[in-house]
Amino acid sequence: MEGSEDYPKEHERSITITTTSIHVTALDGLVNVNSLFTIAVFVGLSLTTPHQQSLENKDICDAGPTEAKKLLLFEVVSFSFFLFSSLIAQGLKLAINLLNSKDVDEAFRAHINLKVLRFGMLGSAFGSVMGCVFLVLSMVDVIQIRLGLLSCGSKAAVRAVAALVTLVSTALAAYISTAIYAFTH
Repeated sequence: MEGSEDYPKEHERSITITTTSIHVTALDGLVNVNSLFTIAVFVGLSLTTPHQQSLENKDICDAGPTEAKKLLLFEVVSFSFFLFSSLIAQGLKLAINLLNSKDVDEAFRAHINLKVLRFGMLGSAFGSVMGCVFLVLSMVDVIQIRLGLLSCGSKAAVRAVAALVTLVSTALAAYISTAIYAFTH
């Protein structure tokens, strides 16, 4: 009899642990992806030098200082979003682990609002998505600097940008839908 009374508590605890592990795993994945993208930001910055001639070998296809400035701006904004997202995710992981720790008293648990945690998770995912958007914009500028301006009709640049936008948009759509589901259920 006594064992059956403990069953609902144990069952509830196992559901909480499973949900916690899903959320922590999702946040870990977010931090790992942000780290990889941050590396891409610095690689993009290192590939750009002033007065670089494009591979198109036409002077009208060479990017000017405007593209280099936009590249730098987009890279910094992208890095900022990835850093924002990663810091929020790390804080949420700590809060989730504290919430489920046996060493934390009930008064502290009462102060942690689950809706705020979920909102934070969505905010972290949003930061990662926005970082990706700005990273794509910066990569378009890298492509224009290296392969030639899109406005001059560089076929290589147009194909590279089309592939980049198509593949990243598809991946972001899959990521957004999965992240929203994971963080709201």
